[in-house]
Amino acid sequence: MAKDVIEVEGKVLEVLPNTLFRVGIDRSAQLPELVGRIILCHISGKMRMHYIRLLEGDRVRIEMSPQYDLDKGRITFRLK
Repeated sequence: MAKDVIEVEGKVLEVLPNTLFRVGIDRSAQLPELVGRIILCHISGKMRMHYIRLLEGDRVRIEMSPQYDLDKGRITFRLK
């Protein structure tokens, strides 16, 4: 994992084709101004490898890169 990654938690709002998801950000310890934004996310490789499925309403942990784009992210963990 890179050192300059923003980790936030959110909720899956919409399931899109090709393992893409719209996720609403619930809380952010690092950047509170991200709360309430809706971002486009894809699944990390480990989640694909272990066939972890996501549905609308699932809570997830997201990683975003501050250098690239804060409107896109990678889902790394499905929360209970």
